Amino acid sequence: MSASPFAGPSAADILAELAELRAGDAPTQGGRVLSYVYDSGLSELDELARDAAELTRPLNALDPTTFPSIAVMERELIAFMRRALGGGTPRFGGGVVGSVTSGGTESCLLAVKTARDLWRAEHPELAAKLARAGKQPRLVTASTVHAAFQKAARMFDLDWDPVACEPDGSVRAAGFEEKLGADVALVVVSAPAYPNGALDPVAEVAGIAKEFGVSCHVDACFGGLALPWWPGLPDWDFRVPGVTSISADLHKFGYAPKGVSVLLHRGRKRHRAQFFATTSWPGYPVVNPTLLGSKPASPLAAAWAISKRLGSDGYAALTASCVRSAETIVREASLIRGLNVWGAPSGPSIALVTDDGVPEGERVDPHHLADELATRGFRIQHQPGFTQRNGVRLPHTAHLTVTPVTERTLPELVPALQSAADAVRGRRQASPRLELFGMQALGFAPKREGGAYRVPSPDMAWRILKIAGAGSRGSSLPGKLAPLMALAEKLPAPVAEAILIELLARVSEP
Repeated sequence: MSASPFAGPSAADILAELAELRAGDAPTQGGRVLSYVYDSGLSELDELARDAAELTRPLNALDPTTFPSIAVMERELIAFMRRALGGGTPRFGGGVVGSVTSGGTESCLLAVKTARDLWRAEHPELAAKLARAGKQPRLVTASTVHAAFQKAARMFDLDWDPVACEPDGSVRAAGFEEKLGADVALVVVSAPAYPNGALDPVAEVAGIAKEFGVSCHVDACFGGLALPWWPGLPDWDFRVPGVTSISADLHKFGYAPKGVSVLLHRGRKRHRAQFFATTSWPGYPVVNPTLLGSKPASPLAAAWAISKRLGSDGYAALTASCVRSAETIVREASLIRGLNVWGAPSGPSIALVTDDGVPEGERVDPHHLADELATRGFRIQHQPGFTQRNGVRLPHTAHLTVTPVTERTLPELVPALQSAADAVRGRRQASPRLELFGMQALGFAPKREGGAYRVPSPDMAWRILKIAGAGSRGSSLPGKLAPLMALAEKLPAPVAEAILIELLARVSEP
């Protein structure tokens, strides 16, 4: 009899260790983390997703010809999403087709890659002219568009050209029109913008883009499975003729496990431009609709199962709960002295901002509020302030994502917001003076050298982070994030980004 191949701890010990590790995580259910997690509040859906994922765990979604169940689930999920996003009506759809992806970022990357490839094919002379001049085609978005589109621009050699927002975070269609031209490969509008929940003027921008012959993508990764049932909104999906593609995440308000999203295109030609295929190697023919090759089927199966169980009416009911909670939070937050809601949210994203209309001693700083609220068992997300290219400053805020389970927590959440605001009222925004002085003492100055900012080495970045409170209690994360956010706001973007890269890299470094 051969020796056992198992040389490590027992399965029971390993699972016990994992359970202990999970005990230190933020809770993914119960509505106490108002970002990152999307809890339907329905245990039946969680169990259905788990069982569907387990049934498909061994499958490789790379090849639906070998595993035809993949094709069936993807086809039915795309059909459901097409109906939800206004593409199921022949008058408006124009042949809407698409693919399931691994998440919102991949959907956004593929939307940009597809538009770039089509633009190059349609403008070969202009593409060559720009290349000779050392220039790139442009990607036009609002400043509040998800950062995934900046990533896409860097990866696919486009010049990100953002349209400046108003101080309240809203954006005007005229700002897009001023930037459009033959060198624009893609225009992107948000439904809604994650930072403040504002719905971009989709119909106006898509109409302008159509006149210019420019592709128009709607990034509905955040709201794509909430806004179809959100009351009082103007048309923003495939019912708008100029919209050429839409991204929407099933692992957000579709309530599926991470990570599953869809990217839908108006027309087969556009969809096929998304694919990569090659027979130019001695192995099997490679045909990939997405960036990934081998990929799990479990997230797809879970999303497919949930969409079948809920249907349109089920999503409408869950969205109605989000609407009620959002209205309550907006109303109650607006009544807190020194605090306000940023802009006019049109969906399940809300941002809290300091009310500058009251005396300084009565103002509530949103980052101090977020840190204080964490001590009361609720986590909301710090968002640093941002100076746009035109010099207009967007304020620092705190983000809340509203989910169906939020309605159950309102009796605790609202008093927690009020008491946390009382605790920090009059406290000025965190100052990074200590960190900046420490950087100077360490011999690092965030200055330009040869046209670019000098960035700290990994070791220098870590020493700066330690001054900000990282590395204590055995964690690379600071105890409070307000001071770190203030430092990120103060530093030039390349320097702040290098420091934040080090922060996240240290988390998983052996």
